[in-house]
Amino acid sequence: MDVNKLKELCIGNLTARVPIIQGGMGVGVSLSGLSSAVANAGGIGVIATAGIGMAEPDFFANYLEANLRALRKEIQKAREATKGILGVNIMVALSNFADMVRAAIEEKIDIIFSGAGLPLNLPQFRKPDTQTKLVPIVSSGRAATIICKRWIEKFNYSPDAIVVEGPRAGGHLGFKIEQIADPAFALEKLIPEVIEALQPFAEKNDKPIPVIAAGGIYTGADMHKFTEMGAAGVQMATRFVTTKECDASHEFKQAYLDSKEEDIVIIKSPVGMPGRVIRNNFIDAMNRGDKEPYKCPYHCIITCDYKNSPYCIAHALINAQKGNLKHGFPFAGANAYRTTEIVSVKQLMESLVEEYNQAAG
Repeated sequence: MDVNKLKELCIGNLTARVPIIQGGMGVGVSLSGLSSAVANAGGIGVIATAGIGMAEPDFFANYLEANLRALRKEIQKAREATKGILGVNIMVALSNFADMVRAAIEEKIDIIFSGAGLPLNLPQFRKPDTQTKLVPIVSSGRAATIICKRWIEKFNYSPDAIVVEGPRAGGHLGFKIEQIADPAFALEKLIPEVIEALQPFAEKNDKPIPVIAAGGIYTGADMHKFTEMGAAGVQMATRFVTTKECDASHEFKQAYLDSKEEDIVIIKSPVGMPGRVIRNNFIDAMNRGDKEPYKCPYHCIITCDYKNSPYCIAHALINAQKGNLKHGFPFAGANAYRTTEIVSVKQLMESLVEEYNQAAG
């Protein structure tokens, strides 16, 4: 793979040959299969931990144990398949957040990515010999500042990198509905703002804090645009759904291939955040006021209004991952409709690098 014009992405003592992080996609969309393939292609592969125990026989009866067991299994499976860099995405909003972080560190995962809330106490789980890098996901310079101040004052530790996720991302978004289409909150505005906010912390601690651009990045030319703005790399998720190695069902991938631009819509999720999805009959039914009966086996997301919601977001995402789209829907980024074929991760990474090099001239 010709990466002559691309700079490597360094996060502490970890070096990714290709500066692409594959975004963590729950529930069950990015597990060991996808993450190890990305790591083998020179990027950073990420296992999503939300609902990771969905395939365990006791998932509903023994939610906590099933998720921890599955997390360890997926990290070990991915490790067996690659010598590359592996991360996990652990949402702050998960009610089993602390247990998942501890387990990931015990399994010696390379990086923990953490968003969906501010991971204000993430460094408390580190031990003196912990090599795991800690990377918050933020949507503003203010959030980056709050995290850095807190981590340095309380734990004498600054983030190893920061992912800045703009409003064109898939899944749950860290923006209000009215901010999503507002140019003032575009990723192009956020990247310079976060870089500026981090500068004093990087200088004070004499430790670089690379900034990773995320949310709606689709081509090598997009990568080039954001690295020119000062980003050290990019995070992409939607592009990796339509790969052979993606851990979701064929039907899930097909929903991406069949989607048109008008099918990519914003919903109000039961967890209290806007979410970007591919519209289907299930979404239409919920918008009409229909209900999908369910029992909440475990209050998995702290902010979820599970008593008043017309459906269970975890059930809907599990169904989608398995291909049962009558009872669920796929999360997707703003560019999901641009997907046209299923390719291997290696082919995708090579085409992105080629596009980057062309844009770099």
